Amino acid sequence: MHANHHSPTTAKADPGASRHPYASARVAGVLYVIIVVFGLFAEVGVRSRLVEAGDPAATAQNIMESEWLFRAGFAADLVVFLADVALAVVLYQLLKPISRTLSMLAAAFRLTQTAIIAMNLLNMFNAVRILDDADYLDTFGADRVESLALLSLDTHKYGYILGLTFFGVATMIIGYMATTSRRMPTALGLVLSVAGAGYVVDSSMFFMIPGYDGAVSPIVLAPAVISETWFALWLLTRAHRLQAPTEPAAIPPASVPSISPRIGAPA
Repeated sequence: MHANHHSPTTAKADPGASRHPYASARVAGVLYVIIVVFGLFAEVGVRSRLVEAGDPAATAQNIMESEWLFRAGFAADLVVFLADVALAVVLYQLLKPISRTLSMLAAAFRLTQTAIIAMNLLNMFNAVRILDDADYLDTFGADRVESLALLSLDTHKYGYILGLTFFGVATMIIGYMATTSRRMPTALGLVLSVAGAGYVVDSSMFFMIPGYDGAVSPIVLAPAVISETWFALWLLTRAHRLQAPTEPAAIPPASVPSISPRIGAPA
């Protein structure tokens, strides 16, 4: 007489999991493209053109003469952050088959980065608000108002750098999952890991080393551009492979010898 065996409970499908992994991967790829395009416009097309480091008067003049461009940069950043929140969720769903814990951790770090730099965007807006408000000009005078505006922009710069620390950790986690999984290219995982580590090191140096001016930043930029572009293209074309099973097939029950204990058998 054998002990009573209950049939194993069938795991319920995760209602949040994507039923169309290829479509989700394409959405993630499109979100990546949006982030890159709008992010480059905000940084290269706006701030790099308008902000003159160490020159409050020139910066104030540039902003006031091209206020529409400055505000367009603000709007572009806002689009980036909205897309980043959506991307964090989509990447979590796509990477969950590799590791639920690690994909959740990567999403948490990415969302933390987005929250930091989104709130930090107020510092950028504060610059144009100070320059536009006649009350500040009457109270502080032109020189102080221009200096306050540049201070707000400098604070925005460092807030963005702080956020990149968390983004770097998220990127390293995804890189680790790629290198230890057969579902993603190992080389892509290595480049992502290097880029993520570079973000963390470079960002930390801004806060830990007095007078650091970003000497390492150009070195970090190369693997960052390569990894982000490669990852976006891979998401658009190959990420449906993430849903392919990697676990070995279960051994049919008939091939497993019964080891059910008999009544009266010694414990």
